[in-house]
Amino acid sequence: MKFDELPEFKKDLKTLLKKYRTLNEDIGVVKLVLELNPNEKPPFSFRINNLGIETCIIKVKKIACKSLKGRGVNSGLRLVYAYFPAEQRIVFAELYHKNDKEIEDRNRILENFN
Repeated sequence: MKFDELPEFKKDLKTLLKKYRTLNEDIGVVKLVLELNPNEKPPFSFRINNLGIETCIIKVKKIACKSLKGRGVNSGLRLVYAYFPAEQRIVFAELYHKNDKEIEDRNRILENFN
């Protein structure tokens, strides 16, 4: 499995790293899980529908973050990625904390994957 990141995702990660120091390590764990099973896995992740595009966009709701002690997978972090099964490739599109934003940036998704 090949992993890529949008430039906007890199900015999201850089901003969140100031608050959550273990985030690079935590994303590494997410990558290991996605290599085994990149498809949606309710209730941990689900496909974002009603975008009007064919690309498979998945939102991960349960990310364990060591910086948020005692919270486990209920950390509140959200990861949005595009999955291209034929290419065995995942592109990370967005990373945010649910207290900072209510939903994913649909414009970012449409601009990059439409």
